[in-house]
Amino acid sequence: MFFSLLWAVLKSMRPKQWAKNGFLFAALIFDGKLFAPPELMRTVAGFILFCVFSGTVYIINDINDLEADRMHPSKRNRPIAAGQLSLRAARIVVALFLLVGLPLAYRESIGFATLALAYMLLNLAYTKWFKHISILDVMVLASFYVIRVGAGVELIEVSRFSPWLYVFTSFLALFLGVGKRRAELSLLEGEADAHRKVLGGYTIPLLDQLMGIVSSMTIITYSLYTFSAPNLPENHTMMLTIPFVIYGVFRYLYLMQIKQSGGAPEDVLFNDWGMQLSLLGFGLAILIIFYLL
Repeated sequence: MFFSLLWAVLKSMRPKQWAKNGFLFAALIFDGKLFAPPELMRTVAGFILFCVFSGTVYIINDINDLEADRMHPSKRNRPIAAGQLSLRAARIVVALFLLVGLPLAYRESIGFATLALAYMLLNLAYTKWFKHISILDVMVLASFYVIRVGAGVELIEVSRFSPWLYVFTSFLALFLGVGKRRAELSLLEGEADAHRKVLGGYTIPLLDQLMGIVSSMTIITYSLYTFSAPNLPENHTMMLTIPFVIYGVFRYLYLMQIKQSGGAPEDVLFNDWGMQLSLLGFGLAILIIFYLL
């Protein structure tokens, strides 16, 4: 009984989505503190807390969308809609997570706790209002990634973390958000508006134009970071990481337009070998340049 309840809670928290919380590690990695035990432990703790907070938001959304989820062909299998997790138990879980999680976040730092609370409130506002407003919906989605990066900065004392990484994260997140909308619109075609009302405010040509803008700016802003940010190697070896970013952007465009995937970035991350190799190469290059050279 206990383990079935625990499993239902875990499923409701959408563990696959937790990969997005990896953006909290950006400050730790790019500030050269990956192997500093105190900073590493604080960032890991922050990552776990953000998994709890993001999971709490999903549970709240499932509580509010219970009736609609029960009529949806796939969402009806979610634990709350399927009756595997009762409304009473779900509300108790939410209360426990907030009562335990927020004080622990405050213990890490006031700035981290503030961003964590802002993340949850903005998520709820997105579900209630912003997800129904074209353009604004993807901008709010992008802000979630930037908040995660900022939360990671609040966990450690940074010395070389550049504001350029905030700009890069913003455009990368917009790229993923616009790509998700394009994949949904392409997949659902004439029925898109019936499944997600906000898709009625988009067209494939418009989304392709937006993709061209944000994909270009993603590459440009990262490139500017590699040779203009302070405290990077003076020999500009960070520029060697640019091809990995370019390939990752091109690969995502290929998957979205040729393979008709990309509706869920986390699925692309877990299932596509090209993206995995690109991320692996990027990560190894960062480790060598920041920590071995």
